[in-house]
Amino acid sequence: MAKEIVHIIDVESGNLRSLQNAIEYLGYEVTFIKDGSDPALQTASKLILPGVGNFGHFVKQFRERNFVEPVQEYIKTGKPLFGICVGLQTFFGGSEESKDVEGLGLIDLQLSKFDDSDKSVPHIGWNSLSVPKYNKDGKTLYSMYPDSYYYFVHSYAAVVSDSQIAKIESQGWDLAIGKYASEKFIAAISKDNIFATQFHPEKSGLAGLKIIQSFLKQDKVSPLKSNNNTKSDVKIETTPTGLTRRVIACLDVRTNDQGDLVVTKGDQYDVREKSEGGDVRNLGKPVEMAEKYYKQGADEVTFLNITSFRNSPIRDAPMLDVLKLAAKTCFVPLTVGGGIKDVVDPDGTKVSALEVASLYFRAGADKISIGSDAVNAAESYIANGNVASGTTPIETISKAYGVQAVVISVDPKRFYVNDPKQCKYNLIEAKVPGPQGEKYCYYQVTSQGGRKVHDLGAFELCQICEKLGAGEVLLNCIDKDGSNSGYDFELINQIKSAVSIPVIASSGAGKPVHFEEVFKNTKADAALGAGMFHRAEYTVKDVKSFMREHGLLVRIDDTQL
Repeated sequence: MAKEIVHIIDVESGNLRSLQNAIEYLGYEVTFIKDGSDPALQTASKLILPGVGNFGHFVKQFRERNFVEPVQEYIKTGKPLFGICVGLQTFFGGSEESKDVEGLGLIDLQLSKFDDSDKSVPHIGWNSLSVPKYNKDGKTLYSMYPDSYYYFVHSYAAVVSDSQIAKIESQGWDLAIGKYASEKFIAAISKDNIFATQFHPEKSGLAGLKIIQSFLKQDKVSPLKSNNNTKSDVKIETTPTGLTRRVIACLDVRTNDQGDLVVTKGDQYDVREKSEGGDVRNLGKPVEMAEKYYKQGADEVTFLNITSFRNSPIRDAPMLDVLKLAAKTCFVPLTVGGGIKDVVDPDGTKVSALEVASLYFRAGADKISIGSDAVNAAESYIANGNVASGTTPIETISKAYGVQAVVISVDPKRFYVNDPKQCKYNLIEAKVPGPQGEKYCYYQVTSQGGRKVHDLGAFELCQICEKLGAGEVLLNCIDKDGSNSGYDFELINQIKSAVSIPVIASSGAGKPVHFEEVFKNTKADAALGAGMFHRAEYTVKDVKSFMREHGLLVRIDDTQL
C-alpha cells in the first residue's frame, strides 16, 4: 500500500531534514516544493511551511520563489496547512526583526523582540503552553498538552496582552499561549485548515511527534492527557523563565588510529584518550550513542568534531553522515562544532564558512558551534577599532540563519592578578586565592583545545561575539575539564553578567549532584555532560531523576504515539 505524501515548502532556510525524518518516522513520504510554479502545490493534500532564521530573509525567499498566491489559493481549498517557527511568523503582518518586509497579514499583529532585561534572548529551550479556550473544558488542539514541554528557539515572537488575545480569538483564531518570564506570546495558532507553531515539534521529542501525527491525521480536538512532568513527591520549582533545566549530552568525535569514527574523552589536554595499547580509546560509535542519550532524555545532543577531518573534502566530511543518521532517530536539537570556517578543499576549492554551515544544517544540524574562529573574529574586531567586518563566520551564518543558529565555544583558563589596576580585563575577586596569594583573577581565552593562549579575556570575548551575532555561549573551562569535580561557578556567573544570550555550563561534571549545584548556584541556561555519560557511570535519566528529586524542573517525556 502506497504511503501518503506530505509536501514541504523548501526555501532553503535551515534544517528540514529533521522534519522530513519525523514525518517519515510516522509512516508518510515527503516531497519538497521549491518554487510556487511547481504543479505539486495544486495537487498536494497536506502542506507544511517550515522556516528558520531571519524573518526578512525567509519572507523575501518565499516571495521571490512565487509562493504567495499559490499558498493563498491552497488555503482557500480547505486542505491542511501547517506552519513551523518562521512559517508561523509569516502569517502575521510583519516583524520588528525586518521592518521593511511584510508578512501575509492573516493576523494583524507585528512580531517584536523579547525583552532581555529579565531573561536570556534568544528564547532557547523547553517551555510549556496552554490552549485556554479548550483546556478549561478538558480538551486541547492537535495534542498540545499543557503539562508537556516543547522546544523553542527564537528571539522574536507575537508578544501579546490579554486584550490582544481576546481580539485575535474574536476573529476566529484558536491560540496556544506560552509565557517566557513576564511576557506572554503566541505559541501556536489554529483556524479552519490552518495550524502553526512557534516551537519546533520535530525537535520536541515524542510530545512533538504526537503533534505532527495529530495534524497529519487531522485529529484537531482531543481530550487532555496527563504527562508525568507534573507528578512528583517533592515540590518542583517554578523557574523564573518558565523553561525547564536543560541537560545536554556532548560527544567528542574523532577518527581513531584504525580509521574508525569514535567518541573519545576529548578533554582539553589530550583529546586522544588512550587505551592501554596507546591508541585512541573507542568509547562508542557517535550515532548509536546519540540515540542512546536521546532515549535517556537528553534535551540536546552536541557533536564536537575535535580533529576537523582535515584531509577530507567538505562534501565527504564524516560528520555529515553522522548528522544525517543521528537526525533519523534523535528528535531533539543537534549541535555540531569543529571545522566550521572558511576552508580550502584538497583539490583547491575554496569553501566559505557559510557554505560549510549550510551543509551541516541540511544534514540535520540545528545549531553550529564556532571555537577558534570566534577568537579570531574577536581579535580582528578589536584590531579594527571595535568595528565589525561583516565577513566573519559568526556574522555571515547568523545573518542567513539567525543568531539562534550560532553557538560560540569558549575555552578559558583562570589567570591570577596581583594588582587590579594593571589588568585591562574584567576581574573577579576569587574565592580561593592564587598560588602567590593573589586575590583577583580573570579568565584568559585559549584556542586549539587549550594549546594556544590569547591576550584576551573570556568576558570581553563573549561580549564581542554577541555583538557579531552569536546566539549562545558554550562555556568550557580548562581548569575544570576532566576533573569530575563540578562546574566553575565563578566563571559561569561572570559570563552570565557579560551577555544577554543563553550560556551553557560545560567542563567538570562528574556526578548528578553537579547538575543540581550549577543550576542552584548560577544562572546557567543549560548544563552539559560528556565523560560521565560515555563511561556509563551515570545516565542522562539518572541526572534528571536526581535533579527532580531535589526540586528542579526537568523535562520528562512519557508521550505515547
